[in-house]
Amino acid sequence: MRILFASVGNFGHIFPLLPLARAARAAGHQVAFATGEQFHQTLREAGFEPVTAGRSVPEAFIEAAGGQAFLEQHGGEVGAQDVPASVLADLHIKVFGSVLPRWVAADLATAFATYRPDLVVHEVLNPGAGFAARLAGIPAVAHGVGPISQDHEADRLRREILATAADLGVDVPSDRASTLGNTLIDISPPSIQDRSVLESGWPRIELRPVPYVEQGEIPGGLGASGDPFVYLTLGTALGSADNLRTAIDGLSPLGLPVLVATGFRIQRAELGDLPAHVIAAPWVPQSEVLARASLVVQHGGSGTTLATLAAGLPQLILPQGADGPANGQSLHAVGAGEVVFDLSADAVTENARRILADESYRDAARKVAAEIAAMPDPEEVAARLPGFAA
Repeated sequence: MRILFASVGNFGHIFPLLPLARAARAAGHQVAFATGEQFHQTLREAGFEPVTAGRSVPEAFIEAAGGQAFLEQHGGEVGAQDVPASVLADLHIKVFGSVLPRWVAADLATAFATYRPDLVVHEVLNPGAGFAARLAGIPAVAHGVGPISQDHEADRLRREILATAADLGVDVPSDRASTLGNTLIDISPPSIQDRSVLESGWPRIELRPVPYVEQGEIPGGLGASGDPFVYLTLGTALGSADNLRTAIDGLSPLGLPVLVATGFRIQRAELGDLPAHVIAAPWVPQSEVLARASLVVQHGGSGTTLATLAAGLPQLILPQGADGPANGQSLHAVGAGEVVFDLSADAVTENARRILADESYRDAARKVAAEIAAMPDPEEVAARLPGFAA
């Protein structure tokens, strides 16, 4: 069977789909992966045939903003500090509800002329692939990347998706716009998934979230002797040098080593002089780090949130936008961490100390870890995929 996986071109959107894609390939299926060209080399290294679908998220924001001039007025970056939050929210709706879906749908309509899969597995934030499949008469399932938020901003995004679907001539159930009415492959454990999703009656199958592991050594040899340290990351897309430095300053009074993953957007020099106990690197082997860290301080991205929960670690969430606020609230609700919406060094210090001193946070995280471990693994779910192509 030929299966096409399709995702928005960002690490946090691609990596959650790779474990199932690998399992499908191991089961003997021919697997291709559609995303923007900037991630084709990553996919080739993972052993998948890349298919061009859409462009980068920054390009989509430029398109949604009406051109580069708008972003240059605000520092030249999508996540620049002086861009009003309301403006960024409006752009986010347009990017993921209209701009990227239209680009992806058009690209895949062309690709399907030469590569026609038997099944499309589309990420929930990549509805364009689902649109293209529906228009071509190809069966499809939706693949989650974390909890599906049902808040006001998520509702705005669903309305934008429905409007784009209508414009493209695709019929989508209004109450299931997030999945386009397709079965949801849900990697979020029930305890942190939105209750309305669990009670909605959507067709849904669970899949254990398995981090996509890239091998490597932990910088500075941290954790080798079992000594505690804090892991800090603000992700690969929205974190800023100013916010990262604020978080570092907030963690410094704890007296613990701090490992910082800056991502490739933030240069080490932008952080200024760092204390001796702080080690900063563009990339770290996150799975190895999570097996040894004592506390994770992060942006609330679904991939990092789920991977940290699977490791049974408490978390402090410093939302940088996108799914960060909703994931932070979900984490707080189950008692596995805290969330800071008004970022300051003092708030980071206070909340990090509270989490490290109170074993209930770790107990709650371990409870969710056990829940994740009991979910079906990628091999089990891959065995069910042919049934969706029938």
